[in-house]
Amino acid sequence: MQLTHNFVVPCLLGLEGLIADELRAMDAENVRAENGRVFFEGDFALLARANIRSRFAERIQLVIGQFEAKTFEELFQGTKALPWEDWLDRRDAFPVKGYSLNSALFSVSDCQAIIKKAVVERLKSKYKLEWFEETGAVHQIQFSIMKDQALLVLDTSGAGLHKRGYRLQAGGAPLKETLAAALCQISRLRPWHALHDPLCGSGTILIEGAMMARGIAPGLNRPFSAERWAQIPRDIWQTERELARALASPAPEFRAYGSDTDAASLEIARENAQRAEVADCIEFRQADVKDFAHPTDHGTLVTNPPYGERLGDQQQAEALIALMGRIFTPRKGWSYTVISPAEDFERQFGRRADARRKLYNGMMKCQAYMYFKH
Repeated sequence: MQLTHNFVVPCLLGLEGLIADELRAMDAENVRAENGRVFFEGDFALLARANIRSRFAERIQLVIGQFEAKTFEELFQGTKALPWEDWLDRRDAFPVKGYSLNSALFSVSDCQAIIKKAVVERLKSKYKLEWFEETGAVHQIQFSIMKDQALLVLDTSGAGLHKRGYRLQAGGAPLKETLAAALCQISRLRPWHALHDPLCGSGTILIEGAMMARGIAPGLNRPFSAERWAQIPRDIWQTERELARALASPAPEFRAYGSDTDAASLEIARENAQRAEVADCIEFRQADVKDFAHPTDHGTLVTNPPYGERLGDQQQAEALIALMGRIFTPRKGWSYTVISPAEDFERQFGRRADARRKLYNGMMKCQAYMYFKH
């Protein structure tokens, strides 16, 4: 029987509930959501499973310890008391990074140096070494100090989990893959739906929707840093990848349709879809959103219009919202989800949303405005 460990998932604000649900579906235990992160418990198989299958998580981190730290001495002693030797071998690399919010200890660089020194002192006493070459597997130590509570973790993912491997380049202001997947999820996209994005850019929403409809695990074709850890048997990763592949299904009824005025973005979108192995179910064409004419009997429309962050673009962004309001009309079998930071979006769109959900696109507070009644 494998030991149970504590993990934490940092995530985009607004996605905590979605992540908690998908972790429970993966058989995680004691799932607990907080602002911007979700805690859970499980074994190494679950660690691999969460990395490979999570659509909404930013990364999976192994919790080493949590304690109060109002002074640098408390931070040093609290860090030194943790069992780092259980995870760090003599040659392993262990860089440190993190952040502090609303805490007495606010200098991130000082906290980094103290945590590094404390880990070294701990390992010195355990391994009877004076110097660590750090040429082995990378164990990224990450810390967060919030309201004087220090949380120290080891990152198991490596590159952020939004990096699925299919997007080598993106168009302007691309949506993060995790957020695109979340928009498809809250829009209740199903394997028999037709997904539309008439402002598709480099195709992220359509690709994430297609992967979701077909049950393709987002992390199947990428590596994770914990695969090199000596403490985790290699066959666990292989087994979890095979289990994930077995869950995929063709979803022959699913189709996706994307359009954009920018030919270069559409070319990137086609290449991304090819790499994601969903190009056969997505149709891209060059067209203006004003010419969108509901090309299928039923449709799930999800889009991320330009926000007009620069002053000169603001009027264009507002005009686009008004145009969408005239085109995305209530009709049987159709739903629309538009993500926007515009606080008066509904006035500009011309209708109150049937549902709204607060989400963050990076650090920008947005709302997903959902229209599904006809």
